[in-house]
Amino acid sequence: MSIEIANESGVDVDEASVVSAARYALDKMEVSPLAELSILLVTLEVMEDLHERWMDLPGPTDVMAFPMDELDSSRRPDAPDASPALLGDIVLCPAFAKDQAKTAGHALIDELHLLTVHGVLHLLGYDHAEPAEEREMFGLQKRILTEFQSAVAELNRKNAQRNADDRVLGIAGLDTPDAATTPTAAKPVEETP
Repeated sequence: MSIEIANESGVDVDEASVVSAARYALDKMEVSPLAELSILLVTLEVMEDLHERWMDLPGPTDVMAFPMDELDSSRRPDAPDASPALLGDIVLCPAFAKDQAKTAGHALIDELHLLTVHGVLHLLGYDHAEPAEEREMFGLQKRILTEFQSAVAELNRKNAQRNADDRVLGIAGLDTPDAATTPTAAKPVEETP
């Protein structure tokens, strides 16, 4: 799965983390590994222009999704002439998302993860215009985010444990191969006359 990200927002963002959230959501939704996704982070001004041009709504917004191709889920990836499907573009506005994150009481990156998953679901055809659609989409979004956060926390826990283990082994001098198992050159035996 190819995910391209470009940060033109002027806001410092952990881009790898945003890509991880997108990849996790796409994997959970069983999207073809041949799919391609583009994520663009933009300024308030650019988002306002996109929002007015494409949605005919005033002012900026947090996320917009622009689907490209329909994925053929019945097609096997090893089928002849298989080609990547361009899933679409997700456009995020970190400056807009900052205020939402503050209001929600979490970090900007958490808000960007939420918006990324939201954008992925829109690209896959989910919507929230009707109450039933909203319940389905937001329930799915919450489940994916919760599982993603748990996976990240578990990875961080394992990395912290590995680092602690490495420090202990280093202090104990066990971070190098055991001298008993390290091949050494044989010493010449002195013969006595």
